[in-house]
Amino acid sequence: MPAQELQKQLDTLREQLEQNPPLTEAEREDLHTLMQQIELELELETKTQDASLADGVNLAVERFEVEHPAIAGTLRNIINTLGSMGI
Repeated sequence: MPAQELQKQLDTLREQLEQNPPLTEAEREDLHTLMQQIELELELETKTQDASLADGVNLAVERFEVEHPAIAGTLRNIINTLGSMGI
């Protein structure tokens, strides 16, 4: 169940990015890289904790919190889902 919820949140984030919010190319690339890391984690279905992935998502939340609150909110949901999956 958490994996399905995480996929749903990634889809939401993808849709938000498709709406072309005013992001720099570097910000957009960072989000895409982060999404790829999360998707890889989903594919592997590993239950080992990957602190670097959670740390990366937390940093992204801080980075987008002020100017892009919807994206930051979706990233927070991803953090919660990763936590419930033990990642």
